[in-house]
Amino acid sequence: MAQQVSWHTKTISEILDTIHAREHGLTKEEAAKRLKEHGPNKLPEAKVDSLAVIFLRQFQSPLIYILLAASLIVFAMKELIDGAIILFVLLFNAVVGTIQEGKAQNTLLALKKFVETSAAVLRDGKELIIPDFEVVPGDILALIEGDKVPADARIIFSRNLKVDEASLTGESEPVHKISDVLTQTDLPTAEQKNMVFKGTHIVAGSGKAVVVATGFNTAVGKIAKEIAAIDTEIPLKANIRYLSRLIIIAVASISVSLFSLGLALGKSFKEMLTTVVSLSVSIIPEGLPIVVTLVLATGVWRMSKRNALVKKLQAVEALGQARVIAVDKTGTITKNELVIQRVHVDGKFFEVGGIGYEPKGDIRLGENVIDPLNHPELLFAGKISAFCANARAAYDPENKKWQVFGDPTEAALAVFAEKIGFRKDDLERESPQTAEIPFDYKTKYHATSHSVDGRTLLTVAGAPEVVLGLSSKKWSQNTTHQFSVEDKKNLESIFTEMSQKGLRVLALAIKENAPKTISQEDIRDLAFVGFVGMKDALRPEVKDAMQRATDAGIRVVMITGDHKLTAQAIAKEAEIYRAGDEIITGPEIDAISDEEL
Repeated sequence: MAQQVSWHTKTISEILDTIHAREHGLTKEEAAKRLKEHGPNKLPEAKVDSLAVIFLRQFQSPLIYILLAASLIVFAMKELIDGAIILFVLLFNAVVGTIQEGKAQNTLLALKKFVETSAAVLRDGKELIIPDFEVVPGDILALIEGDKVPADARIIFSRNLKVDEASLTGESEPVHKISDVLTQTDLPTAEQKNMVFKGTHIVAGSGKAVVVATGFNTAVGKIAKEIAAIDTEIPLKANIRYLSRLIIIAVASISVSLFSLGLALGKSFKEMLTTVVSLSVSIIPEGLPIVVTLVLATGVWRMSKRNALVKKLQAVEALGQARVIAVDKTGTITKNELVIQRVHVDGKFFEVGGIGYEPKGDIRLGENVIDPLNHPELLFAGKISAFCANARAAYDPENKKWQVFGDPTEAALAVFAEKIGFRKDDLERESPQTAEIPFDYKTKYHATSHSVDGRTLLTVAGAPEVVLGLSSKKWSQNTTHQFSVEDKKNLESIFTEMSQKGLRVLALAIKENAPKTISQEDIRDLAFVGFVGMKDALRPEVKDAMQRATDAGIRVVMITGDHKLTAQAIAKEAEIYRAGDEIITGPEIDAISDEEL
């Protein structure tokens, strides 16, 4: 059912009727029945192998079969010491492989338990906290800032709800969610604005949603099923099978030739059989499995020192066979941290330095590092940014990194303001907030009013096209001037230029002598102040990694859901894209066959 219905095209009443649910939630009895019917809300998992199965799997190799046959023949020839040595080699090889795979399996199981989460659902009209694997279709979810979405669900209502869908779609920017019906049936997951999906995170706002799919019927569950169905052979396994065939052919050819020649020269059958068997066993490389295992075990150990978990020994060798690496952008090439890198205010471009959300970094005007205190226009942009930022960044001593609390876009504004020298708490003690209009998906701006020197100052941060449309003046040198047609065209070209450099652009504006209590009717006749351009910053180690990959003869391909121009700008900065390289968009990939791709 969940796989066939386009839930984003249905009204809430239609969905509730279809899945026999109610807006005040299921009863405990109904939930228990559905859990039994649909199964736990978990992704498909491979069966956990016992140590005995893992141990026996170590013998699944043509080379091992040859050595086992050789040991039996040697025992039959009463060469007990030689036979025992071959068996010891095989057992040692199996024990090392079992220990490694067993440790990796236990670590993965521990990690799964560590990441188990809970969900807030309505049952019998009351909100309950339950393990996320107990969520069933028809459950009503309470969507709360900071929570992980436990299942695919259709939004019933949304209050400034923003969801980080990077884990599913690769988009680094949070998605604003709505409750409206969407009419297009074939919308991709990333564009289903009235749906939330299992495994994504709520970064701001709140809402309520009805669960329409759980477990392997969810969007991420379908991806997991497709990945599980992929059966690619490890190169080393194929190479060992090829080597085993060569050994068998060589042994058989030499044995038959030697046996025939011996009989032709008058040697006895028994003598020639003993000779041929002895020669065949000597050709087989008994030491090869133990050498390969020790080399692979060393590789696994070295990978573990780099915090990489390897499930199977032979997978380590596959890394050395890589000729093309396809990497995701968000969180892999980039830090998944939106930071302001460029500010345009009063006709000047300022470059903002620093790493991630840490509120430190040089400010440059042209090639020179400047003191923001000497640039009132930059200070004013920082002040507006602080007023319009409800999120914050704080240092997490346990994980030794800066983390965001709230919307990442507003966190970027807050961090920029702190780099300039403004802290929101200190500012609001001096200039108390009198009113606020939170960011909304439809209005596309965030507005606040503050009491400054006995007057009310309205500040706005939002989408450039919206803020420019609401502005009739521009701010310059602490005064406002009427907008001319040329002014607007110039600002629109600056906005386009910043976007083409891979920046996500916000516009800042003010209105002096605004009313203390503001409404949407007051958000007009604004004075435009400037643009701030933010980007999901590159990881500092990316360029070095790219150089090492290139030196090793490995080609790197970047995969992202970003706009073509944005993707090109980021790939160019990471030194993945070079002049003449090709960029293929999603629709272009869909239009070609797997063989052409």
